[in-house]
Amino acid sequence: QVHVGESGGGLVQPGGSLALSCTIAAQPLKYYAVGWFRQAPGKEREGVSCISGGGVNTQYADSVKGRFTISRDNANANHTVYLQMETLRPGDTAVYYCAVMKDYARCLDVDNSAFWGRGTLVTVSS
Repeated sequence: QVHVGESGGGLVQPGGSLALSCTIAAQPLKYYAVGWFRQAPGKEREGVSCISGGGVNTQYADSVKGRFTISRDNANANHTVYLQMETLRPGDTAVYYCAVMKDYARCLDVDNSAFWGRGTLVTVSS
């Protein structure tokens, strides 16, 4: 069983920053590829960024390249994946979800997901 939990959402002004965290708990805990996705009202869920199990490889959607940074900490009993978001825009407003992926090759593909968190709301507004 794999448990995924996000935290760190909130309200931020345009141009501001926010950091999200995703905790992966499982027995046994494997080095899963992990993706961040988001879903805005009335829109489909889309891939934002993902990171390989060892943390060496990353991918980003074109819309967030240069503004978002994904990283992970595998040192603890539970692995944690972070999404640092800079220069936020109103268009970044969405519920952000973390997901354990089946493999890294398609880790921005919603259909390649295995386990989901419940999401955390990010609102960018003045």
